This record gives sequence, C-alpha cells and structure tokens, in this order.
Amino acid sequence: MSETKFKPVLGLWDGTMLVAGSMIGSGIFIVSSDILRNVGGSGWLVAVWLITGFMTITAAVSYGELSGMFPKAGGQYVYLKEAYNPLVAFLYGWSFFAVIQTGTIAAVGVAFSKFMAYKVPAVSEDIVLLDLGFLRISPAQLVSIFIIVLLTYINSRGVKGGKAIQTTFTVTKLLSLFGLIVFGFFMMNGSVWEANWSADAWDLHKLNADNSIEAYTTIAAIGAIAAAMVGSIFSSDAWNNVTFIAGEMKNPQRNIGLSLFLGTLIVTIIYVSANLMYTAVLPLHDIAFAEKDRVGVAASHAIFGAEGTTIIALMIMVSTFGCNNGLILAGARVYYTMAKDGVFFKQAGELNRFAVPQRALWVQCILASLWCLSGKYGDLLDMVSFVVVLFYMLTIIGIFILRKKQPDAPRPYKAFGYPVLPLIYILMGTTFCTLLIYYKPLYTWPGLIIALTGVPLYYFALKRKKV
Repeated sequence: MSETKFKPVLGLWDGTMLVAGSMIGSGIFIVSSDILRNVGGSGWLVAVWLITGFMTITAAVSYGELSGMFPKAGGQYVYLKEAYNPLVAFLYGWSFFAVIQTGTIAAVGVAFSKFMAYKVPAVSEDIVLLDLGFLRISPAQLVSIFIIVLLTYINSRGVKGGKAIQTTFTVTKLLSLFGLIVFGFFMMNGSVWEANWSADAWDLHKLNADNSIEAYTTIAAIGAIAAAMVGSIFSSDAWNNVTFIAGEMKNPQRNIGLSLFLGTLIVTIIYVSANLMYTAVLPLHDIAFAEKDRVGVAASHAIFGAEGTTIIALMIMVSTFGCNNGLILAGARVYYTMAKDGVFFKQAGELNRFAVPQRALWVQCILASLWCLSGKYGDLLDMVSFVVVLFYMLTIIGIFILRKKQPDAPRPYKAFGYPVLPLIYILMGTTFCTLLIYYKPLYTWPGLIIALTGVPLYYFALKRKKV
C-alpha cells in the first residue's frame, strides 16, 4: 500500500544537519590549492572563502522568505515556477537531474573511494578492471556505485533511516573538522605563519610551481578571483537541498529558513577557519602544489605525522558518505514534484508505503551511477558552476518579482536585509558569471547548453501530457 502524502517528521536540528552535511564533502580538503595558485597570497585565499561565505549566507537567508511562502516539496523548482513560469522551473529541474545533483553525487562517491584507497589499495582509481577502449572501469568507480546504491536503498525505506545517517555523519564530520582546526592551530609553525602573512599576503598574483609569480592587470586580477571562486562555490553548494524536503519538515515556514541560516553560517565559519589553519601549518608552496591538490592530507601530515594520512582519509570518507546521503535524500523530491506537474516520469510522482518517492530515488541512482562510470563528472561539475549561480540569482530576483505579483501572500519570514543584501548577491553573482564567460568559457557555455537542451524536452513533455 502506498502513501499519498509526505510525513512531516524532520525538525530544525535535522534541517540544519542536512544543510551542513550536504555542503561539506571533499572540497574543503582539496580546492584551496587551485584557489591559491590563482590568487597567490594567504590574504586572498581567505578572502575568496569569505566572499563565497557571504554570498552563500546572503542567498540562504533570502531563500528563507520563499520557503515560508511555499513550504512544498521541490523547493527551488517551486520558487522558480511561482516567480516566473513552468518553463524556467523545468530548465532548473532538468539541469538539476541531468548533472547538477546526479553529477555531484557521482563526484562525491568517487571522492569516498579515492580516500578509501589510502587504507585499501585494492580500490584505487589507478587500477583498471575493464578497458573497453572508450571506457575504463576502476574499483573506485564500482565502490562509489555501491555506496550510491546502498544509500538509495536506505532512503527508499523511509526518511527516518536517512535522517539517522545524516545526523550521525554530519555531527561526526563537524566535530572532526573542528578537532583538525584546533590541533592545527595548537601545532602551528610560527615561522610558517609569519612568512605566509607577511606583506605579500595581499599581493594578488599567479603562483607557479617553480615559485615564480605572474603579475595581473587590474581586470585580469578580478578575473582570477572569479576563477578561484569556482572551487569555493562548488564546495559551498547544495545548501538549498533542505528546501526540497519541505513536505517532510515540521513547521516548514519557520524551520527551513532557520536551517538555511544556521547551516550555512556553521559551514562558512569552519571553511574560513580551516584555510587559516592551512596557512598556520604549511608554507604557501605546499598549499598551492600539494600532491593531487590534497591540501587536507598535507596539513594533516604536518599536524599528526605519519598517521595524518589515515586520519584525514577517514575524515573525508565520513564527510563524503554523509554528504551523499543528504544529496540522495533531498534530490529525489525535486523529480517527484516535476512528475506531479507532468514534466518528468509519471512513476516518479508516487510515494511508496514508507512515504518516500522510491522510483524517483532509483532513477536518480541510475544516472548518478552512469556518471560514475563515465569518469566525466568532474569536468561537468566545473562546467555547471556558472549555471548553479545563474539559477540562484534568478531565484533571488524572484523575491522582488513575487513581492510585486503576490504582495498580500503570507510571508512568515522576510528576506533579511531586503532589498540591499539580495541586490548585493545579484550584483556579485552577475559579476562572477560575466567574468567566467570572458576568462573561463569552458566553465560556462557547456553548462548553459545542458540547461537549454531542456527547452525541447519541456515542450515534448507538454505534448505527451496532452495526449
């Protein structure tokens, strides 16, 4: 027997853990290397994370107003439909399904396998189990698929199982990260800190492997900051996942907005603190050119010695496992809502006897697993950073539109700092996207093309709906 509606069993604590847990994957342990190579100084490294944190918190508190107005499963998809039209919402939902959510699930799953290989070499991504010429399959890919299938199965048995995993793993990784930061500052190298925070800390330049530097023109410097932010924005993404599960939240009008604020604030503080800690234990060159960009491994080794690699590998496995649980749990609710609108597989719009969209979960699982096998998820994720920010901006612009279209609609929570903070986000997001178009076209056009392929699919879905 199937259920006809979601059961509201998640509270403020659960929502906050979903926000924080979905945001923290493996990025904070890796992307700082690329950021530093682009900006050259400790000050700018931390500044990039602060700018990203400000943008993330500003967007999150702005979404609070929308979540209070439309406390329905589907979150951002619903907001875009209400503010604009069903086509804009579908383009978001299509991009979300095609690569944003499924590609992220694949990338996080493979990150789990990569760090598992530190302790279990047999699952290394460097081992080729099957070579078909156009496709090479490694144990790391198979392990990542197993993790995705396992978490999908657990979440298909009801939201309580996913909730328990999310809370347990998020608390564990928050405490582990906090412990790493504290130990890092306790074991800090005074001479390294002083060298990293010398007068050059705020000298914006490109850092090369031979320790040479390349100066930027003013315009190129702004472009370098935008390029550097691709990594920090990816690492800070997925905070909006809590909006997708509004149908399962207790008092969603209040708790979703608060979860968004608390979760993004906690993660921003941890991310900035972690990067300050990196500069306290590692010379700039070792941060920028850590082996395979694994700056977290280098820092942990500097703090704990030989055991540091094992400690950080376990931390990242916990982090990515919990992260993927949140992504898998929340993502299926978007496809469920799309199916209810008649623009996704009809079966995805049904709940099973545990009151969860089981078929939507498994469709998501299949595509995420295919991305794992393709090995192209990393390239695609770089490409969609532009589209992700674009849809965030459209959603925040939607607040202004809805205040005109629906001035009398109940707003239990109003966007903090409106209109100033939302406008600042829109300005910063527009600057980021414009600079990426000019300086990093490979990060922009492919993602935009993926989104726009949804246009014919939308009209095809409408035609089928009428038949």
